[in-house]
Amino acid sequence: MESPPLKLNVARDEDRISDLPDELLLRILARLDLRDAVRAGAASTRWRHLPHQLSVLLLGVSRFRRATLVESMDAFAAALLSVCPPAERSCECQRSHAIKALALCFYLSAPHLSSIGRALEDVVSRGKTKWIEFRISPPPGDNTAPELTEFGQQFMSFCRAYQVAFRWLTSLTLENLAFGDSDVTDLISNCVKLESLALRACRMVNFEHSVLKIDTPCSGLQELNLVHFVCKRIQLISVPKLRQASCLIWRFENPPVRLDYVPDLRHVAIACLRTHPKAPFKLSECLSRSALNLSELHLNFFHQMIWIQPEHPKQLTAIFRNLSNASLSGIFPECDLSWTLFILEAAPALQKFGVISNSACMCQCVGQ
Repeated sequence: MESPPLKLNVARDEDRISDLPDELLLRILARLDLRDAVRAGAASTRWRHLPHQLSVLLLGVSRFRRATLVESMDAFAAALLSVCPPAERSCECQRSHAIKALALCFYLSAPHLSSIGRALEDVVSRGKTKWIEFRISPPPGDNTAPELTEFGQQFMSFCRAYQVAFRWLTSLTLENLAFGDSDVTDLISNCVKLESLALRACRMVNFEHSVLKIDTPCSGLQELNLVHFVCKRIQLISVPKLRQASCLIWRFENPPVRLDYVPDLRHVAIACLRTHPKAPFKLSECLSRSALNLSELHLNFFHQMIWIQPEHPKQLTAIFRNLSNASLSGIFPECDLSWTLFILEAAPALQKFGVISNSACMCQCVGQ
């Protein structure tokens, strides 16, 4: 005899997940983009209070695709304010809640910067935030040089207007902005908790004559990435906590990078594209004698001319005494590699030395 069909409470089974305790539901929401977490909260009274209890918030404007950029930023700002409401509009449970990590990716949109800045200052005022990361760029499009300058000024004004929020910033990526002579130093000095800074496709306003000088003896900056940065030269005058520096630049004079006081530096990567003949320069003119803990050095020549001039190993022995990993990439196949011997002779602790061309990769271990 067949058993009667099992009767299910479909509505009950479909919402069984809502019977889970808040702790488990928060773990589920923590795996979602903030936009999706807010939407989940809006769909159910059981979930409605949960987004306000998230301790890690990730929000990117690219998740809000609308007809216009203003509408996209409207949606972005609304989502941010829904979980980080101004103090005067937040309830007691929201005021007592601490956001430990916050990562935001947004456009420089003048109508929205004030609401974003105020929300961030409300967040950090609770004093328990450990990590704040920004990725900021102008609206998409082919911006002219004057427009890049205007956006750079707009960002610096935003930074000065909300100094409390920027003092808590730990990681910052900026794209397609033009900076004045002292802007980058001022930015790092004002962001006292900043550990990582990346400037991508940025430039100096007067890039043909301006040197990017970074003189921040009191900063805690540990990582600096300059990608497609356009200027006359990059000079790190004093960045005592810096551990990693990467520089990919197009326009420069010899030497393209000067590292002065960087005693904690461990990893250096320099990439330069030279399309016109120019005299090579010595590594000793570029690397700092204060960087006695340098362990990795990576140079990229983009399959163009070799811009390193061999020199006596004694000039580099103090700098390379702890160098264990070195690589030369973008070497054209016909290049005579005998000029690289001075690096091997100057680095007694070298364990790995790689030479990479556009058609082959040769890695050789030297010593232990």
